[in-house]
Amino acid sequence: VDAMGKTRTEEFIAMNPCHCCPTLEFGGDKGAIWESCACMRTICQLFEGGEKYYPKDPIMRGKIDLVCDWKNTSLYPPFYHIAYVMFGVPVDEAKAKEDFKKLCDEHFPVLLDTFLKDTKFCYSDTPTIADLGVAPLFTLIKGRPKFWAAVPEGVKEYHARVIEAFPEADEYFKMLDGFAAGFKGDGADAEP
Repeated sequence: VDAMGKTRTEEFIAMNPCHCCPTLEFGGDKGAIWESCACMRTICQLFEGGEKYYPKDPIMRGKIDLVCDWKNTSLYPPFYHIAYVMFGVPVDEAKAKEDFKKLCDEHFPVLLDTFLKDTKFCYSDTPTIADLGVAPLFTLIKGRPKFWAAVPEGVKEYHARVIEAFPEADEYFKMLDGFAAGFKGDGADAEP
């Protein structure tokens, strides 16, 4: 369901009080699930073929869960001051620079030297929901072209591999890329 412009309606908030997308709504008294990684895990468990992106092996599944949790708790927070300016949210430019440095010094090395150490994708030679959760987030850095230019090449190559691995989502990846790369507002020309 396309929820664009509907997440603040009373009906949506009654289903999902966090008013965020994606949200999976289930009929009857089953309620809803939100947060991207929770939605991807649920979809993979509900539908045949889901083990391709969320393997049943408990160790591999644990590693995928680890990456998804890392994305939500460690990787994502620095994006607020870097990217939310594109959504019209007031941000602190000094904090954006500080957070980008943190991405470069702490988070990108974890991605490259741990999750991608011997594999093309996070802990795997085939893409999983961990990659689908992590890589598209990097597209938001393109809203600040000078920041994007400073992203390590290994991160950019990983980003491109993941986008290419999910051709069925190409329309949405292009929409996100166009939105970010087309941003011309305050902070777009900032130096990292």
